[in-house]
Amino acid sequence: MLRPQDGPTRERKRLDGLWSFALDPDSAGRDGGWWEGPLPYAREMAVPGSFNDIAADASVRDYVGDIWYQRTVFVPRGWEGDQVVLTLESATHRATVWVDDTEVVSHEGGYTPFEADVTSAVTPGRQIRITAVVNNTLSFQTIPPGVIEDTPTGRKQLYWHDFFNYAGLHRSVWLHARPPAHVDDITVVTSLDGTSGSVGYAVKTVDAEQLDVRVVLRDANGTEVATATGDSGTLTVEPVHAWAPGDGYLYDLEVQLVDPSSDSDPVDSYHQSVGVRTVEVRGTKFLLNGEPFYFTGFGKHEDIPVIGKGHSDAYLLHDFELLKWIGANSFRTSHYPYSEDVLDYADRQGMVLIDETAAVGLNMGLGGGIFGGQGYTTFSPETINEETREVHAQAIRELIARDKNHPSVVLWSIANEPESHTEGAESYFRPLFDVAREADPTRPVGFVNVMLAPYGKCRVSQFGDVLMLNRYYGWYVNTGDLPAAERAWEEELRCWASEGKPIIITEYGADTYPGLHSVTPQPWSEEYQVEYLDMNHRVFDRIDAVVGEQMWNFADFMTTPGIMRVGGNKKGAFTRDRQPKSAAFALRRRWRDRAGMTSS
Repeated sequence: MLRPQDGPTRERKRLDGLWSFALDPDSAGRDGGWWEGPLPYAREMAVPGSFNDIAADASVRDYVGDIWYQRTVFVPRGWEGDQVVLTLESATHRATVWVDDTEVVSHEGGYTPFEADVTSAVTPGRQIRITAVVNNTLSFQTIPPGVIEDTPTGRKQLYWHDFFNYAGLHRSVWLHARPPAHVDDITVVTSLDGTSGSVGYAVKTVDAEQLDVRVVLRDANGTEVATATGDSGTLTVEPVHAWAPGDGYLYDLEVQLVDPSSDSDPVDSYHQSVGVRTVEVRGTKFLLNGEPFYFTGFGKHEDIPVIGKGHSDAYLLHDFELLKWIGANSFRTSHYPYSEDVLDYADRQGMVLIDETAAVGLNMGLGGGIFGGQGYTTFSPETINEETREVHAQAIRELIARDKNHPSVVLWSIANEPESHTEGAESYFRPLFDVAREADPTRPVGFVNVMLAPYGKCRVSQFGDVLMLNRYYGWYVNTGDLPAAERAWEEELRCWASEGKPIIITEYGADTYPGLHSVTPQPWSEEYQVEYLDMNHRVFDRIDAVVGEQMWNFADFMTTPGIMRVGGNKKGAFTRDRQPKSAAFALRRRWRDRAGMTSS
């Protein structure tokens, strides 16, 4: 599935703005046919955006169930004869969509796009009514998982991921037109050989049996550098300008469908950006373009005041400015696929990404430790089971299908902090690594290991090309005792280094309340956060197999309420509204020094 775009053969109409909105705790709308007319009891709601914090109402913020969105739109008259498609970039965590009275699509999974051919349901020049019922309920068969518990005060959603379960239409909704015969998918694989680069391509088409595929590769100035015909092949670029960290150089690959019997304009045309670069794991080295790469940066969240996980171009730009200011070269899309706008911008900025599925919270032991005892077994026929694994596998496939052509993406993470020390975990995850490698054999694959499965006990790390470790020595263990934390952390990390794989520290951090200071560093103070980071960095620098450090977290973010949290998770180098803590300046000195950048 290709993202909607404007061009000589395609046109798109963004449907963002204020939609009619209604909560439906009794699911009355499904039986009552709410899609057949204006929504009852409706208010207005912003799209894109999470609905939870926009209303000043606790019952809305914590709502679980069916959530209805609706708006009307005119289909452009000029789309007569085209295929008309409705695309939703995300609906968290699932949705069913109608155009007027016709159901057109359902989708499971809250962070990847889906589309419906609505040609037969619309008339160009006429108005249509689009209705979506989104549902944010989590179960043991969803990714991420959760469970509904009946309590004396009503149904409650329990989940085991440590961030707030924001929901709604978080990203743009599009109505767009393309020719009936069209380019349906493009896969690009690049390589380098000295000053020469190659771009391998494979094109899928629909209803194009009588048409030829022609591809044209242009450089950033629009100069044609290579052409080919056929639905697959390889283009050579000599000399090549490689895509590299900090140098987001992109070529433009135009894929055309042409009538071989005519000199007329292309029947369809689609533009795909291309960054020519290579990724390789060799021993304990992570290589980009054949050179060792060291990750510096963060785990991040799509988390913004008021709009929650709603995408914001303004915050996108500001966050990247802060990443540049601090000297970061990478981040992980923790713990779900981010808006493709983020990946597009990372491509252009030369920012390196670890791209992660929404498989977070598959660990009842961790959930019990942080959120209170809950008594569930992680992997069992009654909890996370084969049905869950099929949903998880589809999430992996959809992530890779969407993001496979982004040069910024160098590593797939198929889960964050799952239970990984049990036989059930090994059986569950073994085939999922195969799913990822089948979907994309060109990038390394890994998962993020949690402290409950230390070296010698983890049964899933054997499947990964890279070891990704989340560790909180000096915070959750050895709290306040940094000398003991340093000793214990180095001891475990040296054991992991013996595996002969690259190690990325994907999380290390300490909750820090902004403005809290202490003469002698104490937990929660800004001084302790700096001392904690310094301790970790000493450990990393002593172990050659460590090829990256991504501090947790870029910015404070919202979580479920509880005694472990003060207005959310406070491990950010920046506050939730992006003001720097002392740690931000300490990281800036370290990372800019590593990159040979001045700190002025």
